[in-house]
Amino acid sequence: MADRTETEKRDLTKDLAAAVRGEVSSAAADRALMTMDASNYRRVPRAVVAPRDAEDVAAALRVCREHGVPVVPRGAGTSIAGQATGVGVVLDFTRHMRRIVSLDPAARTAVVEPGVILDDLRAAAGAHGLTFGPDPSTHSRCTLGGMIGNNSCGSHSVAWGTTADSVRELELLTYGGERVRAGRGTGPTGAPTGLPPRLRDGVKALVDAELALLRTGYPDLPRRISGYALDALLPEQGTDLARALTGSEGTLGVLTEATVRLVETPAARVLAVLGYPDESAAAEAAHTLLPHKPMTVEGMAADLVGSAAGLPEGGAWLFVEMGGASPAEAAARAEALCRAAAADGTTGHAVVTDPAGQRALWRIREDASGTATRMPDGSEAWPGWEDCAVPPARLGPYLRDFRALLAQHGLRGTPYGHFGDGCIHIRIDFDLLTPPGIRRFRDFSHDLADLVVAHGGSLSGEHGDGQARAELLPKMYGPELVGLFGRFKDLWDPAAGLNPGMLVRPDRLDDNLRFAPLPGRPVPVEFGYPHDNGDFSAAVRRCVGVAKCRNEKTAAGSADVMCPSFRATGEEQHSTRGRARLLHEMLAGEVITDGWRSPEVHDALDLCLSCKGCRSDCPVGVDMATYKAEFLHHHYEGRLRPAAHYSMGRLPQWLHAAAPAAPAVNALARTPLAAVAKRLAGIAPERPLPALATETFTRWWWRRRRAAPPAGGRTVLLWPDTFTNHLSPQVGRAAVRVLEAAGLRPLLPPTAPLPGGALPQPALPRLRRPPLCCGLTYVSTGQLDRARAVMRRTLDVLTPLLAAGRPLVVLEPSCAAALRTDLPELLADDPRAPRLAASVRTFAQTLEDFAPDWRPPRLDRPVAGQTHCHQHAVLGDAADRRLRERAGLTGQLSGGCCGLAGNFGFERGHYDISVACAEDQLLPAVRQSAPGTEILADGFSCRTQLDHLGDRPARHLAEVLAEALGEADA
Repeated sequence: MADRTETEKRDLTKDLAAAVRGEVSSAAADRALMTMDASNYRRVPRAVVAPRDAEDVAAALRVCREHGVPVVPRGAGTSIAGQATGVGVVLDFTRHMRRIVSLDPAARTAVVEPGVILDDLRAAAGAHGLTFGPDPSTHSRCTLGGMIGNNSCGSHSVAWGTTADSVRELELLTYGGERVRAGRGTGPTGAPTGLPPRLRDGVKALVDAELALLRTGYPDLPRRISGYALDALLPEQGTDLARALTGSEGTLGVLTEATVRLVETPAARVLAVLGYPDESAAAEAAHTLLPHKPMTVEGMAADLVGSAAGLPEGGAWLFVEMGGASPAEAAARAEALCRAAAADGTTGHAVVTDPAGQRALWRIREDASGTATRMPDGSEAWPGWEDCAVPPARLGPYLRDFRALLAQHGLRGTPYGHFGDGCIHIRIDFDLLTPPGIRRFRDFSHDLADLVVAHGGSLSGEHGDGQARAELLPKMYGPELVGLFGRFKDLWDPAAGLNPGMLVRPDRLDDNLRFAPLPGRPVPVEFGYPHDNGDFSAAVRRCVGVAKCRNEKTAAGSADVMCPSFRATGEEQHSTRGRARLLHEMLAGEVITDGWRSPEVHDALDLCLSCKGCRSDCPVGVDMATYKAEFLHHHYEGRLRPAAHYSMGRLPQWLHAAAPAAPAVNALARTPLAAVAKRLAGIAPERPLPALATETFTRWWWRRRRAAPPAGGRTVLLWPDTFTNHLSPQVGRAAVRVLEAAGLRPLLPPTAPLPGGALPQPALPRLRRPPLCCGLTYVSTGQLDRARAVMRRTLDVLTPLLAAGRPLVVLEPSCAAALRTDLPELLADDPRAPRLAASVRTFAQTLEDFAPDWRPPRLDRPVAGQTHCHQHAVLGDAADRRLRERAGLTGQLSGGCCGLAGNFGFERGHYDISVACAEDQLLPAVRQSAPGTEILADGFSCRTQLDHLGDRPARHLAEVLAEALGEADA
């Protein structure tokens, strides 16, 4: 049977490749990437097709009909009800069908292909003072086709409605190959226009026969997304076929083009944040704000927001955006709203006029779909009942009943969402791994459906029914109307070839759960995964598919890093989500069958820069750098590794060995022998070899110490990392000078434990042992046994020295991040590791924490450059920004990743991607900076990348301050 299935799959793929000009693949990796969306569900497709145009779509449908294979249209795969998964052929519209065909500012319409990203349309419309009204939190990566398929809404729906309110005309292909142009209105016979005769007559007959049911069977509320919107076909509704097809989840036709309405965007926006005692009070108040004509009324409670800054006093908040023709008008409208709300019992309010402040608060809301997947105690929470909606005036009572139902079933969740529209989002801590937990999930789903209907609501208020809720539609609509949905589906898709199992005759809501094929017990791993109870499967499960990592551009003013490799390639497998999906399938063992030896997973992780950006920027904290190190460890266990793992992965030991002969090594690096050495070492031929310091930082230190022991002051331990020691000792020398000027006493640790934890003395002879190491290069290449050994040695030496509360000052951000996170997570069994991690300080943090009264020299010049990606992800740069401000260094450093990323950019085969990552943010920021701008980059990789690709060298902040101290002394 398996052989027959494989033969059928090959024949299907062959016929598709012959008929379609776009990409066709049935490879394990490509299929694995499409098994899941952002829901709880998983289905394995037979093949993936990326059509180039409508003709390609028609050709793919023809081949699928001939083979009797179903078709699933897919956009960005951020659907939460399972409707973007399927067992047949997935049509991926994100590759090619991304044109904004036309944009008419006068008519306020745009014609788009289904793969157009919402933010791209908004940017094009914004040039004319227009926008597309619906704006789900995934606006930076979701597609118009997916929005039309789900009838998406977003935060501004109180002002601009749902996607259905913004659709004018749709061009579709049915599974049978019929072309449809669906709009509004009827022809001479009273039937909808733009349909082939079979559909035209069938739709008219169905509507005419069921007028009474269509007029009485639908609840009246702004967020009614569930089911087919057949009431839009009523004569009094203008026989709006385009509206009726919006939200049909790809079950009736495949969208190839859409004409959509644009709306005028206000010239100015102000965010009013209203505080309330609790969630119920905020819910009760939300609908009373609607007469003020707000653009948003979004609700969140303290259990989701946490300690976010900028919020007024309260236990829950409403984010209410007000627009105006000018900032003053928008602010006045916001103040008036706040005064009116205060009369109804707010605990406080804030009016945020600063765009950066508004973005920071909106990010909390937009990231909620990810952050809500973890409860405060770290346990997992899942979608499934993500977006029920009730009439806005019923929201308060509904939420109280909802909370009671959660307690009745022993479940927890954090509601938030579109309070002004009565739509609530929530992730619930369902146990979807065990049979009892799944039964509770099913029982709760039935009870909640009854509750929603009792409050006059809709099972879906934004994300569609898919598989998650479609089984329960009879509770909302009754069997007669649901039967009508089935007849409508059969009219359009008699062969049931489009997205079967969704919306009509659906699979059970507890079938096809994506967790079912995962291992029943934790797999043996090296890292501790402290946030996932040591379970690698749970760590991989963190990725719920919201796909923030698929952002192709970083938002203005954003310091985000994730995901540089995806922005460079545009390929799903090079996104954090794509890699997590492949790891999930590796653990499942159905599509990816080679386990840790999988070439598919290896190829996807090969372009992961280990930038750690996802650790902070991913709303659910996926840590792909750690997962990559784990995978490489197992993948190469007992096998020969790539040459770069031996050369750059073991860089600390090679540099230590080469240090005495640095002048000779540097001379050889300038001869033709360098090309041979790079080839043998797996180094990209385009990369110059960095020059070794002729005097290492540690040698300079001991020479200086013997000549002049340091003066008094609070002792801090200065970490002599490999890069500072052997490749940029001037950074270490500068840091010593600044720290001493600030009244501190920097000392270097010895290379072996001293009796009683004594500090090294000036007369101590230089030890021949290798210097201490954070293990970074070993971790990044997956040599975890070696990493663990060097880390334990570091613990042995440093633990006694740090006992007095001394900080460990680390100048290289990547090494600081390794000591702060990799070391305790790899040495999870060693109680000394967390104490060492807690002692780590950056250069700026040390000055702020231990020399708070020191005033840096004033430089009064602008800066450009980049915050190191590891510092952004692990350490934060708030202290650096404050130090720069005190020194008169103005301006912001860019986000992103430099692209060199330690060994990554030096490895053969990575050069082009490395350059593309640098061109994303770093190089443009430096090129655009004014003459006289100070170029800052605390990371050795960042400085090296600028040396290789730019014409303006960068310096560590310590160097800049030390130079200024010299000028002051002169």
